[in-house]
This record gives sequence, C-alpha cells and structure tokens, in this order.
Amino acid sequence: MNIEQLIDTYSDYLYRIAFIYTKDRLAAEEVVQDVFLNFYHKSDQFEQKASIKTYLVKMTINRSYDYLRSWKNKKFVVFQLFQPYEKGAEQVYVEKELQGKVTAAVLALPVKDREVLLLYYYEEMTVIEIAELLQLAVSTVKSRLQRARAKLKPTLSMEVMNDE
Repeated sequence: MNIEQLIDTYSDYLYRIAFIYTKDRLAAEEVVQDVFLNFYHKSDQFEQKASIKTYLVKMTINRSYDYLRSWKNKKFVVFQLFQPYEKGAEQVYVEKELQGKVTAAVLALPVKDREVLLLYYYEEMTVIEIAELLQLAVSTVKSRLQRARAKLKPTLSMEVMNDE
C-alpha cells in the first residue's frame, strides 16, 4: 500500500484514537499528521510482525503520549486558563458533541483508564487484543477496565439522578 492509500484508509480511525488521548481536535490532527509523516520516512523499519493498522495505532498512541508530555501542550493549557477566546463554529460543534454525559465522564478519566475503556467498548477489541496493542499483561487490562467502570459508576449514577 502506498502512503496515499494508507492515509485514505486509516486517517479517520487514527484521528479518533488521537482525540481520545489529546481531547483536542487540532492536536489530534497534528498527531495523525506526524504519524503518517514518520511512517513515510521510516517505512523501511516496519517489520510486518503485526498488521499495518496495529502498527499505525501504536504509533498514534505513542505520539499522543508525547504530545501530552510536551511543553507545547502544557503551555497551551495554561494559556487557555487565562485567555478568554471567541469560539468558532467548529469549536461550538465539537463542544456540543462532547456534552453527552457519558462522553464527558469518559474523557474525564485518566488516560490509562480511558484508553482501555474506549478500546474495549468503542473499538470493540478483546482484552487480549488490547493487551497486545498496549504491551500490557491481560490481568492489567482487566484491572484497568474494572477500575474505569468503578470510576464512571458514581458519576453517571449522579447525572441520571439529577436529570429526573
């Protein structure tokens, strides 16, 4: 597959994964661009031990972690706290989309809990597949899933009670 076909096939999927981690539309786009650019320059390093999709997903997760640790991200978050801004139509749309109670609760979870929960329910991956992808023990994935569900339960129960 050439790079154009890879982009056409996987860009939306990788964007959703990057957004799960970064919680920012522009950052997710930047992460996906970096992933494809790095893959293009280093495609000869791909050993085909896993599928190309798995390889790109792992690159996206790693690049998302890099973004979250970066000074650029921390500076942007601090700047947003002190700088009011006008929302564009796209920003308003994204915020409305994220206002769903379940989505907001899931995105509030720490990355380690959020990633296993979303891979399990949203991407419909098995615990074994998640363990392989994240290079974790199956028992670790199971405990993270259990912990994430436990963290969501009081939040979502409270929201349902408030709506009644």
